[in-house]
Amino acid sequence: MPHAALVQLDMQARREMALLNWPARAWTAPRRFDGAIVHDTVVVGGGQNGVAIAFGLAREGVRDVVVQERAVPGAEGPWRTYARMRSLRTPKHLTGPDLGIPSLTPRAWYEARHGSEAWAALGKISRHDWADYLGFVARVTGVDVTHRVDVVDLEPVGPDLVRVHRRCAQTGGALEPLLARTVVLATGIEGAGRWVTPRVLREGLAPDKWAHTANTIDFARLAGRRILVVGGGASAFDNAAEALEHGAASATVLVRRTALPLANPNRWMEFAGFLRHFADLDDASRWRFMRRIFEMSQPPPQETWNRCTTLPCFSVVTGAGIEAAREEAGEIVLETPVGAFRGDFVIAGTGFVADPGTRPELARLAPHIALWRDRYTPAPDEACQPLAECPYLTPDFSLVRRDADAPEALERIRLYTFAAMPSLGSSAGISVLKFGVERVVRGITRTLFLDEAHEHYASLLTYDEPELEIGIATGTPAAEPAPPPLPSLTTVSRP
Repeated sequence: MPHAALVQLDMQARREMALLNWPARAWTAPRRFDGAIVHDTVVVGGGQNGVAIAFGLAREGVRDVVVQERAVPGAEGPWRTYARMRSLRTPKHLTGPDLGIPSLTPRAWYEARHGSEAWAALGKISRHDWADYLGFVARVTGVDVTHRVDVVDLEPVGPDLVRVHRRCAQTGGALEPLLARTVVLATGIEGAGRWVTPRVLREGLAPDKWAHTANTIDFARLAGRRILVVGGGASAFDNAAEALEHGAASATVLVRRTALPLANPNRWMEFAGFLRHFADLDDASRWRFMRRIFEMSQPPPQETWNRCTTLPCFSVVTGAGIEAAREEAGEIVLETPVGAFRGDFVIAGTGFVADPGTRPELARLAPHIALWRDRYTPAPDEACQPLAECPYLTPDFSLVRRDADAPEALERIRLYTFAAMPSLGSSAGISVLKFGVERVVRGITRTLFLDEAHEHYASLLTYDEPELEIGIATGTPAAEPAPPPLPSLTTVSRP
């Protein structure tokens, strides 16, 4: 990586930001509650989405934004942890974290690091390059992330405050509160629920005989062993390849579907009309779109398929949903409709479900969060349980109160995770990032401004900073006429 090229890019990005009036004029008023500082926004999650949201808020003049991240520096998001693909699954031309700053785009960074010819020859960006690129964006934009912090509870305080309970490794894990006017949960793909492993695996096998694709896996210890991978998604194939590349004796992917899907609905979704305006559809239309997208599922990317099929001892079996699992004579046996499969270790690539009550930070609020099943009832032939269990969100990703007894401050929490798909068509992935961040930022600035509109009006009443000097030829200023009486401010309540 030419050091000079990256330094030049850093300088160019800062100039472009300055040309767009960076930093913007700060306009929110400092607040305290019971002597404690009240932050404008607490963002939970310091990966690509959390950093982009914090950057977007700063561009709008909201400076008091605190970003909390559970991982150690450099391990934010999946890119250096459980993501085991060689490259991203999205096309290289998609942008997002840059928020429209040309020198912050992936292409600008990649060309500075590897050269323009390398970009032209590139198929998709490697996950390690992507992680490095995100670090560059965070550094240039000045987003400060506090690492090794677990947010364990969100407690409403009155109608307009949320107490964010956290444990910081730097202070020994003691429980510490933060007060926030708004909160964003940018907590990853599973951030509104949990990773799922079929019960037959959990109950039929010892804990050391299986792992989920989201777990830390010591692949070196799988050398020489027969691996059974359950699931037909991209991560299942990624983990099969990773095991074989670390010396596994074989890797068999067991897919419940009778055939692998060939078309990827995510590629269809990647146009501005859908990504920007899906949330403007009525509930029935959104449900139909999402039900079709969920039914289609996604195939493994071509690069992942090629990676697997060029490795010896790799196989795929369709129609092989797991019916039973047991250990027998030192082997693992998985029973399926197409026969029994024997191996030494199981990797479950079986995804996740939306289930807010399983998230520590949402457990207190889960009974009060409106889900899609609370707001929309499809026809019997259009039922879809995974959609029904997702939170029903407003157009700016805010949670919705299930009933009148729910705390008002619940609506100050925005959920920027995959569970926003039914409401906003947003998976919180790279392809939708710029559209989703725009909605979150606009929603937060609206909330903050309406909170203090009366204060801004009071400021306007006393505003007297001169912009014009009027005088006669001799330089003697003319007398100013007395100002007319000011009208009173009428507050209008809107739903």
